[in-house]
Amino acid sequence: MNVGIQAGKRFLKTYQEYDMKAASNIKNITLTILLILLSVIAACSYPGSQQEQLRDVSTDGYYHYSLGVLFALEGEIDRAIGEYKSALRSDPGSCYLINELAMLYIKNEDFQSAMALLQESVALNPDAIDPHILLGTLYGNLQRYEDAVNEYKKVIAIDPGKLEAYLFLGLLYYENKQYEEATRIFNDLLAIDYDNLMGSYYLSKVYSAMNRSDETETLLRKVLDIKPTFKPAVVDMGTLYRARHDNEKAIELYEEFLLADPYGSEIRFELGNMLLQLKRYDKAAEEFEKILETDSSIYSVHFPLGLAYFFGGKRYDDAIGEFLAALESHPDDYRAVYFLAGAYEENQQYEDAIDTLETIPEESDLYNAARIRMGLILKQEGRATKAMELIGKEIERGNIDLDFYSFMITLYEEKGMFEAAEIIAGKALDISPQNIDMHYRLGVLYSKQDKHPDSLREMETVLELDPDNADAMNFIGYSYAERGIMLDEAESLIKKALSLKPDSGYIIDSLGWVYFQQNRVKLAIEYLRKASHLLPEEPVIAEHLGDAYRKDGQTEEALKMYKKALESDPENSKLKEKIRNIQASGEQN
Repeated sequence: MNVGIQAGKRFLKTYQEYDMKAASNIKNITLTILLILLSVIAACSYPGSQQEQLRDVSTDGYYHYSLGVLFALEGEIDRAIGEYKSALRSDPGSCYLINELAMLYIKNEDFQSAMALLQESVALNPDAIDPHILLGTLYGNLQRYEDAVNEYKKVIAIDPGKLEAYLFLGLLYYENKQYEEATRIFNDLLAIDYDNLMGSYYLSKVYSAMNRSDETETLLRKVLDIKPTFKPAVVDMGTLYRARHDNEKAIELYEEFLLADPYGSEIRFELGNMLLQLKRYDKAAEEFEKILETDSSIYSVHFPLGLAYFFGGKRYDDAIGEFLAALESHPDDYRAVYFLAGAYEENQQYEDAIDTLETIPEESDLYNAARIRMGLILKQEGRATKAMELIGKEIERGNIDLDFYSFMITLYEEKGMFEAAEIIAGKALDISPQNIDMHYRLGVLYSKQDKHPDSLREMETVLELDPDNADAMNFIGYSYAERGIMLDEAESLIKKALSLKPDSGYIIDSLGWVYFQQNRVKLAIEYLRKASHLLPEEPVIAEHLGDAYRKDGQTEEALKMYKKALESDPENSKLKEKIRNIQASGEQN
């Protein structure tokens, strides 16, 4: 797997987490806004006809009221408010006009003026229900929760059967995390109207917030029995199943909904994202494509569809098209920019990939990842010096992301510039003195320069920071074995490392090599064979096994292993010499 896919998979996880959070935010839109909308709807219904409501309004008041209605219908809210004010000057005691004007203020987001009018309305007619509901909503919006609660309680006292008051009061408690109170109010509502859809649904939300999973599921099933196509309940039930890792049930739920409502884009989007997270890329692509067939303007679909193409079937041209489409509406979506570069890279359009990554600004969370990726592309193209310049600039300007330092060490190592790599590792440890990986890398660098005391010191530091670090144990043990010293301690360290990583071919090889150095040849061959089976392309292990065979007198087998090692490391002069020595001496059987 090349650089683009590797980096992409890491950021797919980030996307998935982001997407789940985004979905959660969508489902938890501020409840005060919902309350206002519902209250406005409720306040528009009065007992009796409009004529009855206006029976005490004067001719002049009715004239201004009629003009206000016309202006409101045309969307000229400020002019409508002016006419309603004129109507009220003619008939200052009209509760109907006061309430209508208050609703216009609400529509204009002038909540203070609306509240003053409604307070006047309830003073004139304290038993009128709708002004109390609207006033309660406005108090809630202004975070005057105690006042809001009192208004809804007044409504319930006036009319115990007014279901809207229970619903709004329960929502207010829910929004303020007073879950026990919310539960009581919603249950009171359902005692009056057992099959109330919204009461049942919002009680399920309360139970969910209280982590009462079974009651949540029971209520959501009830809601979906009442209305199978009620999307919020479908989304919440799917979320519940997914939290339980019952993905197949969630998929079945979404698919059943879509049979009933094939144009339910929100649910299809949920299904597509879920399939994407489950790495069912082809299926995910099908769902996203269906959304675009019905509405090509839904730009939020293009990015996940691009991911499905990118990871699913190497459809990089299609992925490029989708990421570009996503960027048409959201040019600052740097996730799309990042994956667009990845698709260019996989398509071997390397300059396009680098140019695209270059557009990710420093303030983006993906800036460092983009720079590292640019360096990897340059290195992959054989432009390691250019990559070193790019990464070096980030280090010089004080970027403290250790990925830059780690990458720079790799670049220096590959050029044999070990001292320069040492300096970079030292700078990284100045930033993060207890960074285990960097101490380990510095230990390896010292070893490559035969600075064994310094190398062992770094590995011992690793074990001080992480006493169960199997790699450091193996490194120290193998270092002893290579030099034929402290073999008992080497054996003990490597055995402990192997207990922590029992399937590591490298650690098994180290133990075999200790046994070789201890002249326990049969045991060495046993472990080295196992290591070679696990890592058949590793030339050092093949050479070790060859040495063990030769020491045991199995020169034919030794020659086979040396030749195998030479296939993986054709420039190894030591291997060539071993092969020549066997062939020249006639050791073969």
